[in-house]
Amino acid sequence: MYIDVDSKKTYVATGSKDHVEGNLGMTFIHGTGMDHTVWTLAGRHFARKGLNIHAVDLPGHGRSEGSVIDSIEGMADWVISVLDATGQDKTIIVGHSMGSLVAFDLAARYPDRVDTLVMVGTSIPMPVGEVLLNSAKDDLDVAKEMVNFWSHSQAAHLGGSQVPGTWMIGKLQRLLERSGPGVIYNDLKACKDYTSGIERSKDIACPTLLILGEDDFMTPVRNSKSLAENIPQSRTVMLPNCGHAIVNEAPNEMLDAIATVV
Repeated sequence: MYIDVDSKKTYVATGSKDHVEGNLGMTFIHGTGMDHTVWTLAGRHFARKGLNIHAVDLPGHGRSEGSVIDSIEGMADWVISVLDATGQDKTIIVGHSMGSLVAFDLAARYPDRVDTLVMVGTSIPMPVGEVLLNSAKDDLDVAKEMVNFWSHSQAAHLGGSQVPGTWMIGKLQRLLERSGPGVIYNDLKACKDYTSGIERSKDIACPTLLILGEDDFMTPVRNSKSLAENIPQSRTVMLPNCGHAIVNEAPNEMLDAIATVV
């Protein structure tokens, strides 16, 4: 559905179900250069469980109008505006990669709006190498290729998609190619610049689930350890033989893990 946020046309996927007043929401936030389509399976599943689904396209991404937002905090504030516009007082919030930082920041600063936090393929801090960042700044195709390559485990490069008839590497590459000029650079820099995360961990009052890929090269598991240790009510699900692109490589296992918080 399309809604108006800050006078901009904004797209929110609902899992092909109408929202029901009074039902708990589940909000999905995509990663760098992506859009709501990465959450299609999860959105439809939980919509049929009676949750009000908000799989957002951040400004300047997918079908949403507006300029990209250059900070994680700004993105979190914008998601609150989406919840306000749709009349959703409280939500389970799920984010992947950059989206996990947005979900985390929102849960830390707006604790009364979050029922449960789910962080997929995450770490705080979330460093970005200079070669990748500079390539993205120049809008070089190699930046998209690096993101795609490092997002997948070695096993995923050999195939084995859980979704019949799809090519994991090609699917993510095409999605990244659809992003507009400067979008990937904006998102990567926002991740790199978000340095206040660990200090805000103590402000996470809700139950928190971390879903991590054992073979994640983009946000290595070792970088997630302090995050898990500092969030008061956290637990971790580790997915073996899986990289950073968990929504692509292990959609069924991710779905099973998220289902445990509903």
